[in-house]
Amino acid sequence: MARHDTSKSGWLEHSARVVTAWTGSSQAFAAAVGVIIVWALLGPIFHFSDTWQLVINTGTTIVTFLMVFLIQRSQNKDSQAVHLKLNEIVAVLQGASNRLINVEDLTEHEVVTLHRHYQTLAEIAKRDTTLTASHSVEEAETRSARKRARRPGLTE
Repeated sequence: MARHDTSKSGWLEHSARVVTAWTGSSQAFAAAVGVIIVWALLGPIFHFSDTWQLVINTGTTIVTFLMVFLIQRSQNKDSQAVHLKLNEIVAVLQGASNRLINVEDLTEHEVVTLHRHYQTLAEIAKRDTTLTASHSVEEAETRSARKRARRPGLTE
């Protein structure tokens, strides 16, 4: 379902998408190598002057500056798409904790708390001899306690 936006931002987004796709291609790499070769071959003609060096330095600086923004744009969009797909999986998967939907929007403290929650779950799972998964620390602790109660002499 592709949308074609004719506004200024739509044009900019389309241009960024096209440039991002091209700069990641073999043709772009070949063009960059070609520019470097031409620049190197022109060195003797310009007597390897400061201006000759300035041309390549300025050009590469400008390209690098612009590429930083293109790469960040691409990573932001890819990251958002992955988050949306994961949110969909969490939302529809029975037993999955809905606390994980939009987890990327939590504060750093909340993420650390959630991380500790899953570390505890992993530790409980390591003690468990079955491969049965549970979706909460509370359930895992309850199951683990029941199993220990059924097996006299089992200690942690």
